[in-house]
Amino acid sequence: MYSGRTGEKMDTIYWIEGSYIKDAVKEVNYFMRDWRRDAVIEMDLRTIDIMAASHRLLGVTEPYTLLSGYRTPQTNAMLRSRSSGVAKTSLHMKGQAADLRLGSRSVGQIFKAAASCGAGGVGKYSGSNFVHMDCGTVRTWGR
Repeated sequence: MYSGRTGEKMDTIYWIEGSYIKDAVKEVNYFMRDWRRDAVIEMDLRTIDIMAASHRLLGVTEPYTLLSGYRTPQTNAMLRSRSSGVAKTSLHMKGQAADLRLGSRSVGQIFKAAASCGAGGVGKYSGSNFVHMDCGTVRTWGR
């Protein structure tokens, strides 16, 4: 996975033989931090699992580009003031959501893969070229 803003790259195996790897999960949490405030939270592993399952279904080796993972309430409020598409009570603030893209797959393809997991919320943002994945209730939205 690449961070769209910071240029950081992460290529970490976080789960093996039925167990999460504590140090790897810590790396994932740091990578998915709110880079605007350099704030880290424990990401909900269900979201990471949805991201990983979707990636496997897409059959790619290219890493995701992460546009947004965890957001502090301050960052969320700032983004909300700039866009009507940012929820006031966004799951990003709980470490339960990620906004992602792949250069080799369309938003529609990523959306279909994530939605087929049937494990959370999936939003299609074709105009901004990203897909939102979260571990909230199963639902889909977007164009």
